[in-house]
Amino acid sequence: MRRLAGFILALCAVFGTGAYAAGTDSLFAATLVGTDGKPAELAHYRGKPLLVNFWARWCGPCRTEMPELAALQKEYGPQGLTVLGIAVEDDPVAVREFLAAYGVDYPVALGRSKGIWLMQALGNGKAGLPFTLAIDRKGEIVVRKLGVFGKDDFESIAGRLLQ
Repeated sequence: MRRLAGFILALCAVFGTGAYAAGTDSLFAATLVGTDGKPAELAHYRGKPLLVNFWARWCGPCRTEMPELAALQKEYGPQGLTVLGIAVEDDPVAVREFLAAYGVDYPVALGRSKGIWLMQALGNGKAGLPFTLAIDRKGEIVVRKLGVFGKDDFESIAGRLLQ
């Protein structure tokens, strides 16, 4: 029994700390669901500077940062930036309505359980929201942030992200 408990604790330590957070392979290998209900292959975003933002409609801080993320997409999109939202949701219709109400025009994919798994694989062991990754053109994670991501956060890494 002690051995089993030790093994379980070891597994929790490995998976709970984001042991697979070193790269973005899990992100670019994932296929989620688009807001149109069709498959959304995240491999499409490989090689582009990205802000990947995990969020949910019920998350107050997520709602706070969405207008700022939309403004970043509008301002820096011409330089190649893509803001990609990953909603930890299952209902494309409800998400589409929510996005329209908040004026969000950047791409969003849905992946309830897969989204949670992706967050954990990318370094958010507690699966808290919002969670944002800045990924450069080489596919390297420049920043991981749990909590509201804003313009100041972006400007501190914009040079590295957009080069």
